[in-house]
Amino acid sequence: MSDARRLFERYLAQRNAAGEGPFIMDVSATMPPRTAQDEAPMPDRSPDARPVRARSRAGKPSWKKDAPPIPPAGIVIPPPSSDLFSSDPLAQCDLEQLATTIRTCTDCRLCEERTHAVPGEGRGDANLVLVGEGPGAREDETGRPFVGRAGELLTDILASIDLPRDTVFICNVVKCRPPGNRKPQQDEIDACMRYLYRQIDYIRPKVILALGGTAAEALLQTRQSLGSLRNRVHSFRGTPLVVTYHPAALLRNPHWKKPTWDDVRIARQLLEQ
Repeated sequence: MSDARRLFERYLAQRNAAGEGPFIMDVSATMPPRTAQDEAPMPDRSPDARPVRARSRAGKPSWKKDAPPIPPAGIVIPPPSSDLFSSDPLAQCDLEQLATTIRTCTDCRLCEERTHAVPGEGRGDANLVLVGEGPGAREDETGRPFVGRAGELLTDILASIDLPRDTVFICNVVKCRPPGNRKPQQDEIDACMRYLYRQIDYIRPKVILALGGTAAEALLQTRQSLGSLRNRVHSFRGTPLVVTYHPAALLRNPHWKKPTWDDVRIARQLLEQ
């Protein structure tokens, strides 16, 4: 581990211990000077030693402190017509029936190399639905979404806004792993979107969080950049939709953690409205 990374980890541990906010805060511009404490042993970072969520002195969740205001409205995707919805053969499926259909789906080429399809998981009455791009290697092995390093980070992000993972619903635009984790092609997305639509229609969440550009483009039917789609509250079939970075992107670029922290706090505020 590099000295810079070691210092960054140690500083985050100090912030958590002081109740100054969760790990996701971007403190690259406010790093403290190196002191003798820097030679202390590193804290335990194992999954069994996750930091307790910080709370303010007033007893309020720390994510509320300096939370960004709700941004203006963005793209509006209207609900489908009742005739179109009633003609969909999936319209009467519950989540378990839908998952069974997804696991045997052969509608696109992605089925040819999959180990397991990954329908998604979570509560059928979840207030928050998170939508990513597609399964990775670990997800393909297990049949579960977001179980690799990006999944661990997503679990921590949810915890930082007081949302245990088992209270939300997590899924992807495409339900089978693209070869080599490449970006899904448009015909593959088109073949899978009816499953995603039905999942959202069944759950009827209060808020949708689109994780990454592929999810945002697919749900909002746009080619706008992720940067231009952030800082807006879009509407997907009447449900507020917030766009943020994919957790895998945060692993590659930690500087995106601060804007992601702002985005998820906006989504959290919408849940309370």
